[in-house]
Amino acid sequence: MGVPISIRVDDETREELEIQSRLRRVGLSTLLRDLVVDATREAKRARIRQASAAVGAHVASSADAQAFYEEWGTPHTDAG
Repeated sequence: MGVPISIRVDDETREELEIQSRLRRVGLSTLLRDLVVDATREAKRARIRQASAAVGAHVASSADAQAFYEEWGTPHTDAG
């Protein structure tokens, strides 16, 4: 179960949120929860993409990193 969070918004923002909740036919709490979950998920994805880009930039600029990935991605068999 989730934990409650209390926030303050101005009257204009609350009115717009209430309109949106009515249009979606959900309660205000459900709308807010959905908005927060969606925004959090997107922020996490953006953070992961940024970290992946940093790794890619490092690999592109480092001979040692390129060698590591070349070796790491090549399967080896022990024939004997």
